[in-house]
Amino acid sequence: MMDLDPLDPVSVNERLSKPPFVSIAGVVNVRDLGSYPSITSPGCITRPRFIFRSAEVSSITEEGVTQLKALGVKKVFDMRSDTEIERYGTPCPELEGIEIVRVPVFKVEDYSPEMMAKRFELYASGQTEAFMELYSQILDHAGPAFGVIIRHIRDHPDDGILFHCTAGKDRTGVLAAIILKLAGVDNESIAEDYGLTRIGREPARQKVMARLAKVPLFATNTEAARNMFSSRAEVMLAFLEVLQTKYGDVVEYLKQYLELTDEDIEIVRSNLLVGAS
Repeated sequence: MMDLDPLDPVSVNERLSKPPFVSIAGVVNVRDLGSYPSITSPGCITRPRFIFRSAEVSSITEEGVTQLKALGVKKVFDMRSDTEIERYGTPCPELEGIEIVRVPVFKVEDYSPEMMAKRFELYASGQTEAFMELYSQILDHAGPAFGVIIRHIRDHPDDGILFHCTAGKDRTGVLAAIILKLAGVDNESIAEDYGLTRIGREPARQKVMARLAKVPLFATNTEAARNMFSSRAEVMLAFLEVLQTKYGDVVEYLKQYLELTDEDIEIVRSNLLVGAS
């Protein structure tokens, strides 16, 4: 698939220098979820410099920590599992003045050989239907993890946060979609944000391919490894349809899986938005 070949580095660097991308030394795929118009709250946009998404921060530099602080980030929420951290040798760093909160979506028991083989098989296919199964797994398991983050948004509207998984694509993409959907952002814009991960991950391409080379399925299947870079807008559009039809829309998901009340949800929505002017 030609769209999964390496991207032109000049074009990538040019795009990474523009919003919603944010430069944090040592971290890739960092984006601000602010400045998206709300179609359910006309005249409002998602709050800039409030919520950021990224790939793992394990390699952040001192300069990167300074940049995070300048953005107003007070907490970093790490959705990676213990298994991932151990496998890749990427422990949480110490960030002076910024708290890291571990909120793993999947538990150790979710990484049995059988489950991992199935998950890798789904990733390897690159098919939209496969990603819907993967993303449904995330929704089914992520209530406690997402709940910690959403409640923080409810209770600390003046504290900037960053959340991430390993690549900043799947678990991070699902949570970003939930937040933007709750704020009233249109599906096309949410899908566009998801698609930007294709560019955001490109600087880490060699690192990702080196990791995949240690997994038998990907080591022997170049196409499957390349599919791991897939971040197609149509996948997110399909996910938003699943969220609506299978889970009863974002509000019902938050109530059932995160045990939020209608009042909680309204407070979170209000905290996510500011006047466009």
